[in-house]
Amino acid sequence: MIGPDGSQVGIKTLPEALALAQEIDLDLVEVAPLATPPVCRIMDYGKFRYEESQRAREARKKTAHITVKEVKFRPKIGKGDFDTKVRHVQQFLEEGHKVKVTLQFRGREMAHPELGSKILDGVIEQVGSIAKVETQARLEGRNMTLVLIPDKKSTKKSSSNSGKTENDEAPSAEPESSE
Repeated sequence: MIGPDGSQVGIKTLPEALALAQEIDLDLVEVAPLATPPVCRIMDYGKFRYEESQRAREARKKTAHITVKEVKFRPKIGKGDFDTKVRHVQQFLEEGHKVKVTLQFRGREMAHPELGSKILDGVIEQVGSIAKVETQARLEGRNMTLVLIPDKKSTKKSSSNSGKTENDEAPSAEPESSE
């Protein structure tokens, strides 16, 4: 048996241990039931449960909530639309989300899946510095999907570098406008 301060009291019978716990106005809690003899501890069980719930709550706060964002492409996408969607992919990755890139085929576009894989390769090429490919591009029915995850090393570097480049670009833009 373990006392309320953590010291070992010794081996006691159940009625003796209960009487000891009632004298101190605390609870007798079985800590290790499979040990021989079973180990019990004198403690305030309500306080123990409260502290456990607080630790569990803190652990939940520290966990990262990763969501999956999806960006859809088409095989005949224009350059401007492609660039805009790639910027969205980059933004999601910088925020720490997983990104599912889906390429939708319709009708006769299914006859040329190589056009779709060329577009997905272009996406990988443009976001390659800040992302890693979690799932390679594969054709599932009429859709070709690819899953990207943020690259931990490069997101920290790019966030610190992006602040520097914005400051560097602002002064250089002013002299050009004054000319």
